[in-house]
Amino acid sequence: MDKKALSKEILKLVGGEENIDQVTHCMTRLRFNLNDNDRADKAALQKTDGVMGVMINGGQFQVIIGNDVPVVYNELVGNMKVSPDQKVSSGAVEKKQGNPLSKLFDFISGIFTPILPAITGAGMIKGIVALLVAMGWMGTSNSTYVILSAIGDGAFYFLPIVLAVSAARKLGSNMYIAAAIGAAILHPTITTLLASGEKVTFASLPVVAATYSSSVIPIVIAVWLASYVEKAVDKVTHASLKLIIVPTVTLLVIVPLTLVAVGPLGVIIGNGLTGGISWLFENTGLFAGLLLGGTMSLLIITGMHYALIPIMIASIAQLGYDYMIPIMMVANFAQAGSALGVSLRTKNSKLKSLSMSTSITAFMGITEPAMYGVNMRLKKPFIAALVGGAVGGAFLSLFKVKAYVIGGLAGLSGIPMVLGATFVYSVIGFLIGSAVAAIVTYILGFEDEAEVKAEPVAVSGSAAAASVSAASAPASELVRVSEEIFSPITGEVKPLSEVNDPAFSEEIMGKGFAIQPSAGRVVSPINGTVFSLSKSGHAIGLVSDNGAEMLIHIGIDTVKLKGLHFSPKVAAGTKVAIGDLLMEFDLAEIEKAGFSTITPVIITNIQEYDSIESAGRSSVREKELLYTVRA
Repeated sequence: MDKKALSKEILKLVGGEENIDQVTHCMTRLRFNLNDNDRADKAALQKTDGVMGVMINGGQFQVIIGNDVPVVYNELVGNMKVSPDQKVSSGAVEKKQGNPLSKLFDFISGIFTPILPAITGAGMIKGIVALLVAMGWMGTSNSTYVILSAIGDGAFYFLPIVLAVSAARKLGSNMYIAAAIGAAILHPTITTLLASGEKVTFASLPVVAATYSSSVIPIVIAVWLASYVEKAVDKVTHASLKLIIVPTVTLLVIVPLTLVAVGPLGVIIGNGLTGGISWLFENTGLFAGLLLGGTMSLLIITGMHYALIPIMIASIAQLGYDYMIPIMMVANFAQAGSALGVSLRTKNSKLKSLSMSTSITAFMGITEPAMYGVNMRLKKPFIAALVGGAVGGAFLSLFKVKAYVIGGLAGLSGIPMVLGATFVYSVIGFLIGSAVAAIVTYILGFEDEAEVKAEPVAVSGSAAAASVSAASAPASELVRVSEEIFSPITGEVKPLSEVNDPAFSEEIMGKGFAIQPSAGRVVSPINGTVFSLSKSGHAIGLVSDNGAEMLIHIGIDTVKLKGLHFSPKVAAGTKVAIGDLLMEFDLAEIEKAGFSTITPVIITNIQEYDSIESAGRSSVREKELLYTVRA
């Protein structure tokens, strides 16, 4: 489909111009603020040729296009009757803030996603230690056990401090003041005082005895309140006194308030949620697993599963086990099974290949490609996945299968999470969930897609690469060769799975790695040409002289900054060599504004290559080898 026709189709499927309050675009996607998201035909958009994916994030309806998004955007604007100056503003701040529920899920996700590596690592160490003890390979009295246990328990015991930093970063308040609040309520003196059984007061107000180690909800509420106190005090304090007055007043107000009211309330809520879930699984037989296993995928597609994350973490920290992690795993295995069933039944070679590959990734715990790209698109396989999740979940619940640590994805790579007394039952449950989903998919069938054979299209390769512009990405028929990609940024190397945006974490846009910057500079990772530079400056598209198309996306949702804190040093069409300065950005100010600065560096035409090979670095400097793309 050509870009003009694609833009018309998108305009129709989002509910028409009258349903659009505002539309913007970033480097890879159209971002709609719709009057009514339900009027958009998400399923039809997913099927549309030229659309790589559709998702709703923070109430914003996003259509993933890829490198051609500026062309599609311009065509879309041209098809609208209302002047772009009146309705459309590329890079503008959204007028709507989203409904309270979507904001809550975004808040929870933004807090817990960054801390998962610490929790995962600590959880896996706890699991390894428990396994070594159970096998008789380590005693509980030697110093090695004590040290390893402290490493595993540390992140959980001091979870309030870790969460305080993450919550403050999400709220845009001072992370170090937040950490001080967490440290105060965990101070050994206060812990001992509250555990003494004696009557405790603060300025004649009663302090309720509570245990804050490993707690979740009290510190989140405390930091949320602290953000308002901090900003209010900051607003009325003279600049010369801010350093002294703001943190002092914030700590003096929030720490006592937490001990007197917020903390006990949060502990009660947290214990109630954790205990309630445990009671449900321990006293209702297969019902709890049947219900949650059958609806978990629905919770995931609506984003409501983020609300379960603090309960899972609190359960592991307080009880030593969790019932919902295995349920989430069996729901993922069911999605994998349904995609496998599609592959076995379809006669369409393209769909067969797609469903098989997405089934494999879903078995590993990455379900979005299978869920959105296959099962939901065909409808009946998604229903089959819900059935498989329900049946598998019922089995897990019947035998009270537990996860003992948090670690890895909810798939085969996460099997160590369920190592323990119920391990055998967990494996059987996962097999049941995937097998039932595959069988039901095969029996129910689906509307198979007709085989479409595209006519070959002749394109000019080198000319396209040499004369690119900001309006379009290069088309190329160059013979691909393996190519080394050097780091454009100094920082820590991260897998794309740690990027809090499905377009990158699920490799919808392409493959590569991400970098957590430690300096605000971007240099060219290749010899080639800048083919696109976003108006907001947060994203740069390049094509190498050998035809590798790349995207460097600085931060997540940083398009909302409208170019603030970004200083481009090149323009579209500029020829660049490895190490040439492309962009400078203010790392501290972007993070202070509440945005993640993790930067995906990906190959967008990865389908034209065989594989990507990491250079094996955990940290990297500018111009050091990041990865090699193999032809």
